[in-house]
Amino acid sequence: MSVVFRAIPLVMGVICVAFGWYILTGGSDPNHFVAGHVVVSLAAICYALFTTAATIIRQLIYRYNLAWRVILPLTGYLAALVAITYGIVLITRGDEAQYVVAGHVVVGVGLISTCVSTVATSSTCFALIPVNAARMPEDDPPPNAYSSAVGRILIAIPVVCALVGFVYAFILMAQGGSAYYTAGRVVFGLAAVCASLIALVASIVRQVRNAFDEPERYRWGWLVIAMGTMNLLFGAYVLAASDEPYRIAPGCILIGLGLVCYSILSKALLLALVWRRTFPLANRIPMIPVITALACLFFGAFLFEAADTAASFFIPARVMVGLGAVCFTLFSIVSILEAGTSK
Repeated sequence: MSVVFRAIPLVMGVICVAFGWYILTGGSDPNHFVAGHVVVSLAAICYALFTTAATIIRQLIYRYNLAWRVILPLTGYLAALVAITYGIVLITRGDEAQYVVAGHVVVGVGLISTCVSTVATSSTCFALIPVNAARMPEDDPPPNAYSSAVGRILIAIPVVCALVGFVYAFILMAQGGSAYYTAGRVVFGLAAVCASLIALVASIVRQVRNAFDEPERYRWGWLVIAMGTMNLLFGAYVLAASDEPYRIAPGCILIGLGLVCYSILSKALLLALVWRRTFPLANRIPMIPVITALACLFFGAFLFEAADTAASFFIPARVMVGLGAVCFTLFSIVSILEAGTSK
């Protein structure tokens, strides 16, 4: 099963690359350009999730050493850097709508990949979580846990990425034109995903250092719920507030990003609910990302059908498939967490 759980993120990443490339080669119009590049970039998130899965699993099967401790998070950050760099390259290619939308959105995907890679980095001491759960709350951090300074830096990374993403989004939304309208709203949704990942990094860091207290059991989960609900409501507002065709893509994608946030919620919930207590339904929590993945795919199916009569549905239909792949990848991670924290 460890091989299967590590294979799922890689397979989903390959699907994103293959599907995105197929879209890119299927036509030369802007819709193909934007959808293709965004779907390909989602592979960076899948790979970063693979590094998290491999980091945790190798500790559980006692095949984790210094080389993997360095290589896995480092390659995750490298994938994020590639996504951000390529997004900047797209932005510098011109002022045409396709470059504006694709470039800024790919940069936002790179920010999420950075946050996910930080989850992998914070998980390098994941084996200490079940050990600490059996200790007393007032005990000091284990000697082989990372320092409080390192823990604060790890938590600060997704915080900074989220703040950068929100500021970035508001700057884009302040510009005129349909391209910046679309890019700004999608980047806002991507920033909310970064904010959701704060909960996951903070939970892991605090549990590794035996500092996770009772108020935190629900605090981080509510943060993720707030971000996911905000994306869903903002997406619904974008769709309902105008009858312009360019509202379709950002409105639908925001809803999809809200579902990604709820997939992340499953991981934050699991870590909180099994900390120093028995939770009989822990093995049911991995069903949350399965449900969100199916929701993305079924939503995408309706959008594919609508795209036959309206071109504005073309981009969100393809992107929803990629977001479904990301949600299913999160199923792998939460299943690994359930195996590593269950009693």
